Amino acid sequence: MVFEGRDTAGKGGAISRITARTSPRVYRHVALPAPSDREKTQVFIQRYIAQFPAAGEIVLFDRSWYNRAGVERVMGFCTDEEYERFLTMVPVVEREMIVNNGIILRKYFLDVSQDEQRRRFEARIKDPLKHWKLSPMDTESVRRWWDYTLAYRRMIEATHMSWAPWHIVPADNKRRARLNLIRHLLDSIPYKKVDVELPKIPKAQRRPKDATEGLSAGLLIPSKY
Repeated sequence: MVFEGRDTAGKGGAISRITARTSPRVYRHVALPAPSDREKTQVFIQRYIAQFPAAGEIVLFDRSWYNRAGVERVMGFCTDEEYERFLTMVPVVEREMIVNNGIILRKYFLDVSQDEQRRRFEARIKDPLKHWKLSPMDTESVRRWWDYTLAYRRMIEATHMSWAPWHIVPADNKRRARLNLIRHLLDSIPYKKVDVELPKIPKAQRRPKDATEGLSAGLLIPSKY
C-alpha cells in the first residue's frame, strides 16, 4: 500500500489505525529517511524494492518512490530529465515488477485543503507532543502550496493506470478519512475469515522444593504509580 499526500494530510495516522490491531510480523510500516550517499548512486526505486512484501506480508509505505514527483520535483532535488524519466518509468515498473508478480498494489492520496493544512501546522507548533513532526521542509510546503498542487496533479495524471489507479481520500476530517480509506481497502481486496485454532493453557509444573518466588538479582525500579 502506498500512502501519499500533502504534509499534515494524515498519512501516518491512517497507517497507525490500520496496523493497531495487527501483527508486526505481517504488517510493516515503511517510512524511509533521506537516501544515503550510496543510495543516491542506485537506481532511484531500488531502495524501495528492497522493502517489497513476501507472500503473506503487507507493507504500508508512508511516502514512497513518488517522492521524486512530489518533494524532489518542487524543491529541486532532481533534474528535469530525472523527473520526466520517473513519470515514464513508474507505470511500467508497477505493472511488470509489482502487479504482474502477484502483489496487490493500492495507491492512496490523502488530500487536505489549504486552510486545514495551515490549521494543522499551527496546532503542531502549539503542542510540544507534536514538535517532532515539524521540519523546515514540511513547513515550506505551506509557502509552496501551488507548486505542490501542480506537481501532484501531474504525478497523478501520469501514473493513474488501470492496473495501478490512484484513490483520492478527502482528508479534512481525519476520522472520516480513515474510516473511508479502510472501508475502501477492505472492499477492494478479496479475503475470507480465517479460522484460528486457539491454544489451550497447560497445567503448570509443580514447584520444586528449593524454588522461591521472584528474581534473585537485578535492580527493582521505584513504584511511582
